[in-house]
Amino acid sequence: MNTHKNDHDHTEAHSHEEHEYSLSSELACHLPYATFSVAISFILLSLLNFVSLGFSASERTILGGYHVLFHAFHYLHIVFATTGTLVAFSRYSKNLFRGVMVAMVFPAIFCTLSDVALPAVAGELLGLHMGIHICFFSLPDLMNVLPFMLMGLVTGFAIARHHKPSLGFVSLGSHFVHILISSLAAIFYVVSYGMEAWNAFMGMLFILLIVAVVVPCTISDVIIPMYFARCKRK
Repeated sequence: MNTHKNDHDHTEAHSHEEHEYSLSSELACHLPYATFSVAISFILLSLLNFVSLGFSASERTILGGYHVLFHAFHYLHIVFATTGTLVAFSRYSKNLFRGVMVAMVFPAIFCTLSDVALPAVAGELLGLHMGIHICFFSLPDLMNVLPFMLMGLVTGFAIARHHKPSLGFVSLGSHFVHILISSLAAIFYVVSYGMEAWNAFMGMLFILLIVAVVVPCTISDVIIPMYFARCKRK
């Protein structure tokens, strides 16, 4: 009985109704997630580099693999961002149509920022010329993006409608997974579009990617749905 109560209290400790509703407080709350997520991304990238050296793969083959990994994690990021936004909105408003609109528009914007635009800016700040590839502007990529977004909406609706007692736990877990997937998408983007020798910039890249990931993900996952749900209730 006491264990259950402690677990419940731990989940409620992260409830967005329990702490200050501000961007700074949410960033502070999610910064550890971003730090560990980017660190895990660096570990995975290092292992992939090590394995590719063992197979004597060509640079073109390696970059092609990173392109595929970027798109895979970018698409998955859209699923989690769409789901997380709709679930967070549902905690404060029952307006399904408005929630769907918010969950479609803003994750598309902020996923592009965290996975593409801000990592590209990070590369430019480090003195490299970075390419820009926005999947929403490419018809073949868009045809892949839309099914992932649709499943994010369906999943978010299912969680909000049928798992209301566990919304706090789901919201907490989705933040970490959301940020981890975004970190993986961002790091595979920078090595695919201009930063092949990423290890030479590892220190500054680590810091810049944390910023690139935590700010858009926090705004998309928490601030935006809370704002649009609450302002319409007043």
